[in-house]
Amino acid sequence: MASRHAVTITYLHQSARPALPQAPHPPLPTAFLKAERPPLHFYRYLYNTVGGPYKWVTRRLMDDETLSAIIYDPNVHIYVLYAEGVPAGFAEIDARKGDDAEIRFFGLVPDYTGAGLGRYFLTQLLHAAWDLEPKRVRLETCTLDHPAALPLYQKAGFQAYDQKPGVIEWPFDDA
Repeated sequence: MASRHAVTITYLHQSARPALPQAPHPPLPTAFLKAERPPLHFYRYLYNTVGGPYKWVTRRLMDDETLSAIIYDPNVHIYVLYAEGVPAGFAEIDARKGDDAEIRFFGLVPDYTGAGLGRYFLTQLLHAAWDLEPKRVRLETCTLDHPAALPLYQKAGFQAYDQKPGVIEWPFDDA
């Protein structure tokens, strides 16, 4: 039986490339890399590992064909932050909707949360998003996300434009 979680979803956007200060280099050796056509099992590993603590569910429930159609679309861009040679973060930019680039997923592997990587990772991701030349970069977050997520997005220049209640149904045993 699925557990139900009432959330508040906050919708944020940037309508111009922000003048981002250079993020301090993380305390660990890192690499920010675009994942070109990652194998589905690797994508699922990243999505489930990063999103599990925050109840990311949509992509977990997709069959391989549906998921492949999304992540192999040329306007969907997947990035991995590596720290000390291993995946430490995962992000996805969806630029399939014309003038918008939407950061669909962004987060750190639990072992690297609190290691000083979030601001650096987001700064690199925003440069990648704006390099696509959208009119606007959007993202959404909810009250199940890490408590530092919304303040981090606001410090990076995102402005909230809407909030709505929602419900996340988590059909997995790890409640």
